[in-house]
Amino acid sequence: MGDCPILAYALKRLVLAIVIISVAMTLLFAMIYLIPGDPAKVALGPRATPEMVESLRVRMGLDQPIWVQFWRFYSGVWRGDLGIEVLSGRPVLTVVLEQLPYTLALIAGAISWSVALGIPLGCIAAIKRGGWVDRVVGIVSVAVIAVPSFVIAIYALLIFAVSLRWLPAIGAGEPGDLGDQLLHLILPSLAVGLGWVGYIARMVRASMLEVLEASHIRTARAFGLPENQITYSYALRIAILPTVTLLGVGVGQMLSSAVFAEIVFARPGIGKLVYDSILTRNYPLVTGSVLVTTAFFVFVNVIADLVIGALDPRVRSGFG
Repeated sequence: MGDCPILAYALKRLVLAIVIISVAMTLLFAMIYLIPGDPAKVALGPRATPEMVESLRVRMGLDQPIWVQFWRFYSGVWRGDLGIEVLSGRPVLTVVLEQLPYTLALIAGAISWSVALGIPLGCIAAIKRGGWVDRVVGIVSVAVIAVPSFVIAIYALLIFAVSLRWLPAIGAGEPGDLGDQLLHLILPSLAVGLGWVGYIARMVRASMLEVLEASHIRTARAFGLPENQITYSYALRIAILPTVTLLGVGVGQMLSSAVFAEIVFARPGIGKLVYDSILTRNYPLVTGSVLVTTAFFVFVNVIADLVIGALDPRVRSGFG
């Protein structure tokens, strides 16, 4: 019975995720339908003959009534059928899943940078509150937040790849060579994640200052527990909860930043796939890519909510 609250909480988050994805699918279909012009004609270009345009319209199902198109789109997505890519004739889902691991690796690397640097900086700033360390961390945090990710990407490329030649400039590394792939991942993941170091450092600092004044922390000090144990075993566990929420929401921003990183560093990935698909007016591929990234974003937020529920019983009890 003790597991019932967390199970009920997880079920409610899952249902909410399905509703969000369904709404996103409806809005995406409406946006594509309301775009001026014929998608088939735009995809084929101005030199396409009327016969070619009509053939593509039939393949894309655009000759059907709007409600039939919506049902085919909606039911197809839940079956895993995102349509056929216009130029190559391959399934959209296959093309998207080929690029997805590169973007997931980029996001994972960005989160690693932001957590590995942001949490310690926030803790140190809270412990050294009012000192020069706190002021330096505050200045650095604001600075990295203010600089756009594409500017960081360009300067990182110029400094570490072009001038110093420490790291590779473009590409994702040799397939099958994990070391080379990780080496190619350092600069783009730093460009995407560096701004979030500032967000996390400021969030952790504010949370730590609040938690360190709580009654249970004062009780732990009264019992003579070491300050390091109080800080990292008691205070940080509670202070980290807002950071988990911030990272869940921040994944969406990281996905948008990944577009610039993948273009600047010539990396494959969902962002570059969407960019290239928009240039070629490949609407089925754009739709499939956006749906997959939306589902990934919702899934990450569900995981973040479950982690918070596991760390803080007050959250899950409120939904259980």
